[in-house]
Amino acid sequence: MTESQTTPSGAVVAEVDLFAPLTLGRLTLPNRVVMAPLTRRRATAAGVPTAAMARYYADRASTGLIVAEGTYPSERAKTYPGQPGIATDEQAAGWRAVTDAVHERGGRIVLQVMHGGRVAHLPDAAERDVVAPSPIAVEGELRLPGQAPRPFVTPRELRTEEMPEVVEELVAASRRAIDAGFDGVELHGANGYLLNQFLAPGTNRRTDAYGGSPENRARLVVEVVGAVADAVGADRTGLRISPRQARSGLDETHAPEILETYGALVDQIAGLGPAYLSVLSDHPACDLVQELRSRFGGPLLVNNGFEVVTTREIAAALLADDLGDAVVVGRAALANPDLVRRWREGRPLNVPDQETFYVGGEHGYNDYPFLD
Repeated sequence: MTESQTTPSGAVVAEVDLFAPLTLGRLTLPNRVVMAPLTRRRATAAGVPTAAMARYYADRASTGLIVAEGTYPSERAKTYPGQPGIATDEQAAGWRAVTDAVHERGGRIVLQVMHGGRVAHLPDAAERDVVAPSPIAVEGELRLPGQAPRPFVTPRELRTEEMPEVVEELVAASRRAIDAGFDGVELHGANGYLLNQFLAPGTNRRTDAYGGSPENRARLVVEVVGAVADAVGADRTGLRISPRQARSGLDETHAPEILETYGALVDQIAGLGPAYLSVLSDHPACDLVQELRSRFGGPLLVNNGFEVVTTREIAAALLADDLGDAVVVGRAALANPDLVRRWREGRPLNVPDQETFYVGGEHGYNDYPFLD
C-alpha cells in the first residue's frame, strides 16, 4: 500500500509509513507514533504514581508505544520534585495501576529509567549524595519556587569500585518495572543525565577505565545496557541517546571524537539485539545519526529535537525520507490524547499549554479534550 493523503494545509504526507505496524523486540506496534517520555511532575512527594497518572497514560494508549516519563531507580538518582520512582514496592504498585490501565485500553508502555547524576533540581540537593563521573557542577544557578537562586551542587566523583553499584541500581529498577507490568524499559542515556555525563568529555574527566578515551567513556553505558538486557531480555530493552545536543548544562556540540564515542557505544550494544535505539537530534538526516543507525542495525526511533514541535507533516516526512523507523512525539501527544486519530483523519489539534507542564494537578494534564 502506497497511499498519500492531502491535509487541510495542502501538504501531502505518506500515510502508509506513519500508520503502518512496526516490530520492536517482542512488541508489535500498530502505528509508528511513539509518545515521548515527557516530564510532568505529577507523582506524590514519595515518588508514587497517582490515579491521575494512570488516566493520563491510558488516554494515550492509541499511540504505537508510550514511553513513560524519566523515573528514578534510587533515591540518590532523583532529579526533580514530583518525579516518579521505581525504587520501592509502593512506587511499583503505583506503576502497576498505570500499566494495567494502559493495557486495558489496548496500549503498549515502556518505562524510561533515569539516573539524574549531577542534575539535581531539588531543595535538599546539598544534603544528597549527588554523584557524577567527575566533580563538575552544572553551570548557572538552581532556581526553585520560593527560594533564592543558588549554585548547583558540585557532585561527588564516583569511585571506580562503585560502578557495579550504579549498574545494579539500573538493573534492579528495570526488573521492578517489568514486574510492575511494563512491556519493556528505555535506559536514559541522553539529555545531560548520568549516562550522558559519562559519554561527554566536558563532564567526564576521568583517567580510569571509565574515561580518557571514546571507548572508556562509553564503557558504563555499554555495561548498563548489557546487564539490563541480561536481566529482562534484550528484546525488552531500549536506549535513548542525544549526541551533539545541549541540555542540562551538557553541550556536545563541538566535542571532539563524538562519532568515535557514540560509535563505540553502538558497535558494542548492537550485538546484544536491543529492541530499539532512540535518538534525539535537531538534524536526524545528519551523517552522525544515520551512521549510528547503520551501525546499530536495529529499529531507530527518531525525535527531531526540543525546539521543534513535531507536526504530522514532519513525522510523515521523517519516515518517508527513511530517517528512522518510528517518530517520537512530545508536545502534540501531551495535548492530544487521541493524536493518532487526529493525524490519521487530518483533524485540528489541541494546543499545549506550557504554563501547566510541571505545576501538578489535573489542569493541563487530564483536561485536554478528545475529538468526541
